[in-house]
Amino acid sequence: MSVDIDTVKRVAKLARIAVSDQQAAKLQGDLNAILGFVEQLNEVDVDGVEPMTSVVHMDMKKRTDEVTDGAKADDILANAPTSEDGFFMVPKVVE
Repeated sequence: MSVDIDTVKRVAKLARIAVSDQQAAKLQGDLNAILGFVEQLNEVDVDGVEPMTSVVHMDMKKRTDEVTDGAKADDILANAPTSEDGFFMVPKVVE
């Protein structure tokens, strides 16, 4: 795949980057080099290769998924000016 000057200017406009004609010519060469490298990567045979999330093998740290109340209700209610039966007490605002 080859990129022409009009495509470079269109991409620059979409990216909201001001590009002069001289810069567009340089970017055209850079983009063509990048796309050439990507085409080379497409030729690599990756059949039977597992996808990786890291180059170093590591097991994910897992914890058991347990539903709890957080055991923080008393700590949280300690910040309230007044509380009753585990709830914040607030003044009535609607009459």
